[in-house]
Amino acid sequence: MTPPCPHTPIQPVEPAAAPGDPGSGPQTGGAQTGGAQGRPRDLLVRLPGLPSQVSRVRRLVAAALGRDHPLYDDCALLASELATNAILHSRSGAGGWFTVAVRTSGAAVRVWVADAGSEEPPCACRTGPRATGGRGLPLLEALSHRWGLSRSGGATTVWFELAHAAGWS
Repeated sequence: MTPPCPHTPIQPVEPAAAPGDPGSGPQTGGAQTGGAQGRPRDLLVRLPGLPSQVSRVRRLVAAALGRDHPLYDDCALLASELATNAILHSRSGAGGWFTVAVRTSGAAVRVWVADAGSEEPPCACRTGPRATGGRGLPLLEALSHRWGLSRSGGATTVWFELAHAAGWS
């Protein structure tokens, strides 16, 4: 059992909806949409809540963006952090499922990870330098352009956006 977070829990913040967004709740299926090979494409995949799926999330980001995309490294890191949180801190890791969505546009990349929820809301707790965990949400704060979460129907969705640098297309 995880000890309670000594900090104030994060308050839910919904992303501004864009047409075709997968939504804030857990999704089913493995829908993919996208453009030509080598171009970014949108992905939506439901995965079992197993630690082995974290590396699969990184591969999904690579499939969606391509490893040469300027936001690939940060996106893969943050998506794998959110997948790890879903597995370790929600009912998804107790035989459940979680969903990952990657959506690209000319201005940004948005990633959602929806899990089976937990008793407590996520907390961006600060940890000591020797701690082996507790850095996922602080990384989101540091690297993303914006991020937030929603809790609905027993599920939690955490999302982030990374903005393209000017001139990238």
